[in-house]
Amino acid sequence: MSSTAGRVPPHNNDAEKAVLGAVLLDSEALMIVMDYLRADDFYRKAHQRIFSTIVELDSNREPLDIITVTDRLKKEQALESCGGTSYISELTSSVPSSANVRYYAEIVQSTSIKRKLIRAASGIMDHSYSDISDHKEVLAEAEKAIFNILEGSQAVGGYRSSVDVINETINIIEKLYQAGGDYSGVASGFPELDRLTSGFQPSDFIIIGARPSVGKTAFALTIVSHMTVKKKIPVGFFTLEMAGRSVMQRLLATEARIDLQKIRSGMLKNSDLHSITDAASRLYEAPLFIEDTPNIKLLDLRAQARRMKKNENVQAIFIDYIGLVEPEVKGNIPRHEQVSEISRSLKSLARELDIPVICLSQVGRQSEGKEPNLADIRESGSIEQDADVVLFIHREKVDQEEHQQITETDVVVAKQRNGPVGHFKIGFNKRYAKFESLARER
Repeated sequence: MSSTAGRVPPHNNDAEKAVLGAVLLDSEALMIVMDYLRADDFYRKAHQRIFSTIVELDSNREPLDIITVTDRLKKEQALESCGGTSYISELTSSVPSSANVRYYAEIVQSTSIKRKLIRAASGIMDHSYSDISDHKEVLAEAEKAIFNILEGSQAVGGYRSSVDVINETINIIEKLYQAGGDYSGVASGFPELDRLTSGFQPSDFIIIGARPSVGKTAFALTIVSHMTVKKKIPVGFFTLEMAGRSVMQRLLATEARIDLQKIRSGMLKNSDLHSITDAASRLYEAPLFIEDTPNIKLLDLRAQARRMKKNENVQAIFIDYIGLVEPEVKGNIPRHEQVSEISRSLKSLARELDIPVICLSQVGRQSEGKEPNLADIRESGSIEQDADVVLFIHREKVDQEEHQQITETDVVVAKQRNGPVGHFKIGFNKRYAKFESLARER
């Protein structure tokens, strides 16, 4: 087994000097460097301090050159530890111009990432040798460390002119026009909802809220069934409250139009089995990917979502439900702050993957018997702030008479950042655990 003991960590002193020298020659080069590097990406402590001073001068809009950097270091009594005036002057002579500063910055970033990987690997080894650490905990820490390095290494995307953005926008509009006015997002299968939202939009963080037993999961699975079975759109479904087989039982009941209780009890006729087999064949071909780890950690959820996007090209992620996602660190942090962290992270995930992330959420008891509003979302006000779209499912009486096959249910679009709000009625079919549009299909 190889050891790092006595080995010098990866670094490139010439590249570090070239970056600093290029910036001192041309202060405009700092904008390029800042896309790749922070002070701790430099190996030498002296270079870290010099770069920190350069960034500080720039942020204060002070002149940036050899004289100002040397003067600031001298005032802070750090000049000698950074090599003195002669070393600062030497930096500019180590590079002919700032033209290749991006190349130098990439070299420094590469060696910095390697050092971080070595530190992460060392930590993983320590945890692995520990008798206290469970293997699942070690795996979670390892993945967290690697993803932190990966996320930290991404260069900041450049801004774009209105010319670029408008060309992209016109192309989308033309495609929609040629498609006969199709929805710009992923259609839910409910014409009333899709007319309001134009489908679930890429990068949107969407909340579906309701009181218990109103049918949040059934509503989400009805949409999932439309996307995956009917439209063959790849979808990821995180079920934190029930096992994957329970989700599949519901989908089979929906697709086969067989009473869910019959499926659960096994009290079926031969004709029912034929219907279930036919439904199973359709679901077998559906691009649906289910994660049913209970109380999944936020980091693990994000990692799985990334894998689904990369490996399966999912076009939407559903999470049932947000209150069961575990934050990375609990400690003594109040629950509403934990949920705020989760909400912000899921909004960020939607932006990163450029797909809609649809989360189910409980609403507070105060909404019992009345139409919910944004203030009723349980546990954190940040959910309503982070969400691009908030939908509520509401029925005046949940325990309506058993003989009613279709129960009218209100869907309220209470918030839509880029579109209208409104409400409409759909029908809940309790036997098949599915919602149905009361309007004619589009």
